[in-house]
Amino acid sequence: MFGLDKKDTSLLWVVIALTMLAPFILNPFPTGSGMAQFNAGYPDLMQRFVIFGIFAIGFNILFGLTGYLSFGHAAFLGVGSYSAVWMFKLLSMNILPAIILSVAISGIFALVIGFVSLRRTGIYFSILTLAFAQMSFALAYSVLTPITNGETGLQVTLDDPRVLGVSATADGSIPVTNLFGLEMRAAYDLVVGPWTFTFSVGYYVCAIVMLLAFYLAIRIFRSPFGLMLRAIKSNQQRLNYTGLNPKPYTLAAFVISGMYAGLAGGLMAAMDPLAGAERMQWTASGEVVLMTILGGVGTLIGPVLGAGMIKYFENIFSKINDNVLHSWFSFLPDGIEDFIVLVIHPFVGKGWHLTLGLIFMLVVTFLPGGLVEGGQRIARALRKKKEDEPKSPSTEPAE
Repeated sequence: MFGLDKKDTSLLWVVIALTMLAPFILNPFPTGSGMAQFNAGYPDLMQRFVIFGIFAIGFNILFGLTGYLSFGHAAFLGVGSYSAVWMFKLLSMNILPAIILSVAISGIFALVIGFVSLRRTGIYFSILTLAFAQMSFALAYSVLTPITNGETGLQVTLDDPRVLGVSATADGSIPVTNLFGLEMRAAYDLVVGPWTFTFSVGYYVCAIVMLLAFYLAIRIFRSPFGLMLRAIKSNQQRLNYTGLNPKPYTLAAFVISGMYAGLAGGLMAAMDPLAGAERMQWTASGEVVLMTILGGVGTLIGPVLGAGMIKYFENIFSKINDNVLHSWFSFLPDGIEDFIVLVIHPFVGKGWHLTLGLIFMLVVTFLPGGLVEGGQRIARALRKKKEDEPKSPSTEPAE
């Protein structure tokens, strides 16, 4: 189905199910309960899950298949965001032209940077991409202020011309982003007993785009082009001996990866029409590297899992403060309650990076293949346990 083999089709259906049912899956606890702190089913966070999943999927096409580690992919994320906001300012608030422009401009930008950076390999390539990203950040922050609006960030205003749309709504406010009239911020709340599930238009638009991006990534991984990229990662020198030039293939992978990042940046602007230079910082580039390694380099679903885990920690664990901890352990005697809060405090709130760092260390140490390897080990263990179970004796009929 979909031109995929049985295994890839099953994986795609699993991702479709998880994505479409995310409002239910990410809200396991009743709204008013103390554990509702861990619910992640609100639109803004769900949008971040899938948008950064797209970013990580694209990065994995470069790093996972070719082995080229880029430390500057945030530059394409930022370029995509700026392109989308400019489309909102000049054309209309429809997100489709903005996303198309984001992908196109990011692809051209990646072609230029890749043409220069891919003249080197290994750590030299990584440093070159980092240098280009930091130069892009510096240009966006100061030099190109008329285009990027500097440290304030680029955003839509009432003075924007918007050739194919209105500059202001009937009540005098700025129009919201939409897809042919369907507003991205529109949402519907489904109340089932003590649970509240929110279905957001913006989330499902991003989710459908992510599914298309995921499907395209599967086709790339299974194509002759993907096989050539794996050969480059395996032994580029031996590939040169065969008379094949790997440069066009690596450049194509770099451009495709940059277009994925631009798509993610365009979707970020589509959900919140604001673009800032901070999206180009080296920390954003490092984040996508962590996502890919944490989920599983070279796997299909790994980068999506890694992106979801990091964004979950960033948005959920960072909100747990001492008041929340005291409410959780209030049933304990005061001395014990204060001691437990004192022990947990460094790992939550502003210290969420410490918890994530410890998890990352454990994954890299014990699961070199990332979260995907952990899932595979569990599946193998369950399969082995099932095979080891004694079978009930069967009765043979008498002859």
